Amino acid sequence: MEKFLSIPVTGKTNQLISANDILIVRQASTTTVVINYAGGKVTTLTHAAAPASNEAERDIIQNAIVQVLQQSWTNVALEVINLPFAVSAIAIA
Repeated sequence: MEKFLSIPVTGKTNQLISANDILIVRQASTTTVVINYAGGKVTTLTHAAAPASNEAERDIIQNAIVQVLQQSWTNVALEVINLPFAVSAIAIA
């Protein structure tokens, strides 16, 4: 069963990103969280600047992934509402 995170994006509606087949979630910089998937797909979330060495955004996204994967198969998406830094863009490559 496919699972998704529903991420609020400033000035847009919430965007869905896959929570399946994730290899790693990392805080790539003070303004980006990168999600690497099996098969080479990469999702980059750009957010407001965080202080150096602050990985709170990554931690919340990672915890949300675990939470959505533990939900019943009928609950396919989890809205992530407690991000400390506003997401301004999501890019999938």
